[in-house]
Amino acid sequence: MIANLMPIVTGFLLSCGISLAAQSAVAETLLTVTHNETAIKYDLADLEALDAVTIETETIWTEGTQSFTGVALAQLVADLDLTEGVLLASAINDYTVEIPVTDAVEGGPIIAYLNNGAPMSVRDKGHLWIVYPYDSDPKYQSETIYSRSIWQLNRIETRN
Repeated sequence: MIANLMPIVTGFLLSCGISLAAQSAVAETLLTVTHNETAIKYDLADLEALDAVTIETETIWTEGTQSFTGVALAQLVADLDLTEGVLLASAINDYTVEIPVTDAVEGGPIIAYLNNGAPMSVRDKGHLWIVYPYDSDPKYQSETIYSRSIWQLNRIETRN
């Protein structure tokens, strides 16, 4: 029955000027940042359009030195004109952590969208992962920092 409907549905979509390829080309929102009651949505192209930062570090969740590329948390905070408060970072499973705005420093954490040059799947801690440069400073090697290293990130809400 469904197989019989497929040509009809495809014909209808084509008659409306909508191809199946065009439907799949719609950009997927990876990150929603809510600030001052305004939701800002970022897809991968939006994130890639921001200044990319790459850090090389070992993590407690991976083997060996890893390369992570993404947006500096400092850039996101600066773009929002934040100088104080917290970021409530949430994952797709609703796990939420508080990250103080003071963590968003030059040379600090990034919102990674690439690991070793490749996009991260949801199964592999992606699509987005907040990664600190753990090897660059002993202050980044603590349970507090590890708990802020949220993967499968999909939302950030600002709080004063």
